[in-house]
Amino acid sequence: MSSSSLSSAPGFVYKRANREAMQRLATSLRPLRQLGMMGSKPSRSASISSRFKSSAAVPEEPELGEFLDYMEKLKNYERVSVPLGAGTDTDDGFDLGRMRRLLQRLGNPHKQFKAVHIAGTKGKGSTAAFISNILREEGYSVGCYTSPHLLSIRERISVGRGGDPVSAGLLKKVFCEVKEIIDQSIEQEKGALSHFEVFTALAYLLFSEERVDIAVIEAGLGGARDATNVICSTELATSVITSIGEEHLAALGGSLESIAMAKSGIIKHGCPVVVIGGPFESHIECIIRHKASLMKSMVISACDPGIQKTLKWLRMEDGKPSQTCDIVIQLEDLQMFITVPNVNLHLLGAHQLQNAATATCTALCLRDQGWVISEKSIRAGLEKTRLLGRSQFLTQMEVSSIGLSGTTILIDGAHTEASAKGLAEVIRMVQPDGVLAFLVAMASDKDHLAFARQLLSGRRPELILLTEVSIAGGRSRIALASTLKEAWTKALLESGADLVDVGIMDDEKAIEDHGSCSLVTSDPNEVMLASCENASIVDSVKLADQLLKSRSRDQPALIVVTGSLHVVSSLLAALHH
Repeated sequence: MSSSSLSSAPGFVYKRANREAMQRLATSLRPLRQLGMMGSKPSRSASISSRFKSSAAVPEEPELGEFLDYMEKLKNYERVSVPLGAGTDTDDGFDLGRMRRLLQRLGNPHKQFKAVHIAGTKGKGSTAAFISNILREEGYSVGCYTSPHLLSIRERISVGRGGDPVSAGLLKKVFCEVKEIIDQSIEQEKGALSHFEVFTALAYLLFSEERVDIAVIEAGLGGARDATNVICSTELATSVITSIGEEHLAALGGSLESIAMAKSGIIKHGCPVVVIGGPFESHIECIIRHKASLMKSMVISACDPGIQKTLKWLRMEDGKPSQTCDIVIQLEDLQMFITVPNVNLHLLGAHQLQNAATATCTALCLRDQGWVISEKSIRAGLEKTRLLGRSQFLTQMEVSSIGLSGTTILIDGAHTEASAKGLAEVIRMVQPDGVLAFLVAMASDKDHLAFARQLLSGRRPELILLTEVSIAGGRSRIALASTLKEAWTKALLESGADLVDVGIMDDEKAIEDHGSCSLVTSDPNEVMLASCENASIVDSVKLADQLLKSRSRDQPALIVVTGSLHVVSSLLAALHH
């Protein structure tokens, strides 16, 4: 959208600086050049390549080199767009037959353990972590399989009683044992086996060889045609569907109804119970319940009137917030009862309390099947759960390591409308006052406008800085900062904010070329909007800090890094380095 079209939009206040204001801004940003951020401006293609190298994930252990090189050659749908209808139970869907054939060649390891299978648009990873920790607290050996990872591919698999990522040595050992079989399978499937399918098979093989008591499996895309959905009804202890939303809409059939049908595909005939998180729209819940009825499975809803969830207060622990909650389950018809008062959750927001309640329901269902799970283990498992990149506050040491002081940084991998709503709530909870900046990078296939609208439904920020990061190590799914700017501009106009267009903040010349504005203002409705296309994620954070503090140095400052797990991963990797 051009500046002329913006300035003519109804109710829009478009501001450009006079020459004196531009000079003040250029002067205020000069320290960033001294920090190594703003050199001469390279070509866009060169700067993108350079930036991706600098924001690469933490190097894996050298002993995984052969394995990682092998996996890199496989089709990776996290890096490229998923085909239309790929997650639907139709002729367009992924072929589960090749996954079953691969597992058969490996000796059907997925038939050697009981499993909890989790699908859902949001909340899968958190719910899987809650359930896994509850079971570990009881002393069970647990296999947990989730995706994506943030720093190391090993994060996707944990095995045993400790919950740590699988060791490089164990992962290499299992891969080397079956590499020839995988080679043969790839050849027989004419190269169609994907990165996710092969890694899922290795996870199942690890769980079998390590003799886990139970596995907690997170579906990757949808459910019906997801590579994880080969678990037989005899091994399936519980199916869990956390939520239904419009993510991966095209790949899952184009509607909420088709998404609900795809995710309901994890319900198997004779599965003892299906736990649903929610809340769901009534017709969506009917789709899930209808599938469960056809499969002769009982449904337990974490939104049942007999389940009370209360978020009581926020507390600080070792400089980090946690929320104190009550979870009370009184399901008389099912004879399921538990009261967990004053449980301290480190995953914040009402949506995480809902995930904790869903996990608690699942634990009670397992207990009803004969698994020994005490109330003490349920409490301890919930309280122990922490996840990188989900409502995570960087420590002051981490903030200092990138050259900042007096600023709070919150990182959260929210990238959908629903998760943006949850993040807005968390921001209101933890820092209702002070100056606020959003640093946003997203994938191209997300709903940028809906995300912006929801994030702006909470506290109004003083600054929105839009940037770009690689998606799963590739470039094909990057949302350009210019594309994000169109969405955020529209969302800001709708919210009634006065937009102060700072322009592209890549070097001092670009600042003058694109114009800017006086940043010191007392008008609470004014929001600075800037883009940063050619800087690393750390330098983008530094720039956000500089711009935010130019607005006010007397108030607490919060920078929220969000829009995808990939931007979170980039920052965590930089901190690790």
